[in-house]
Amino acid sequence: MREYTDRIRVWIKPGDKEKIRKRMEEAGIRNMSAYIRKMAIDGYVIKLDLSDVKEVSRLLRINANNINQYAKRANETGSIYLEDIKDIQRQQEELWILMKEILQRLATI
Repeated sequence: MREYTDRIRVWIKPGDKEKIRKRMEEAGIRNMSAYIRKMAIDGYVIKLDLSDVKEVSRLLRINANNINQYAKRANETGSIYLEDIKDIQRQQEELWILMKEILQRLATI
């Protein structure tokens, strides 16, 4: 059964449809009804560039792998090197700095 049952007709000027399609494309929305409904109800569509979040996630995976390798070595040998601990701390600090920058930028949206 169809969720949407009411219909609204809107008249637009020549060229407006192409402008709407361009805005839809910029927002990454393919369905014109969904786009117009979202704009009419909320007044805006936000499309975020999350490439930096993906990069921080990648770096977190690398760091987690490094920590696991250090833990494995410590379990096998019964010791861990001070330089390894400092390396982990440095990597974690760099990741926190990146994450804080991302969060500050997102807070301004």
